[in-house]
Amino acid sequence: MEALKIGWDFFQNEVLGMGWLSRLISTVLNTCGLDTTSRVGGTIQFFIYDTIKIMVLLGVLILIISYIQSYFPPERTKKILGRFQGIWANIIAALLGTVTPFCSCSSIPLFIGFTSAGLPLGVTFSFLI
Repeated sequence: MEALKIGWDFFQNEVLGMGWLSRLISTVLNTCGLDTTSRVGGTIQFFIYDTIKIMVLLGVLILIISYIQSYFPPERTKKILGRFQGIWANIIAALLGTVTPFCSCSSIPLFIGFTSAGLPLGVTFSFLI
C-alpha cells in the first residue's frame, strides 16, 4: 500500500503538477544569473512555468476533446438525442454537449440545427449549456 501511495504522489507531483518543469526553469534562470528566490526572479520563473504548463495542458485537453468529438458528428448526435424524452433527454444532451469544442463557433450552429430538426427546446438548451 505504501508503494502505491509513493507512486501516486510521484505521478501527482511530477507528471500532473509538472514539478520537473519548475525545477528545470529554476535551474536555467539560475544559470543565467537570475536569483529565483528574489521577487523578480520568482515572478519570472512563475510566469514562464505557468505559461508552458497551461499551453501543455490545453494542448492535451484539446487533443482529447477533438478525438472524442470525431465520434460524435452532428448527425449522430441528433439521432441519439431524438431517442430520449423527458429528463433523460436533458441529461444525455448535457453529456453530449461536453464533447463540443471550447468555442461557440460550432456549438451555436449545432444548436440551430437541433432546433430546426425538431428537437425540444429544453433538450437543445441542455446541450448548449
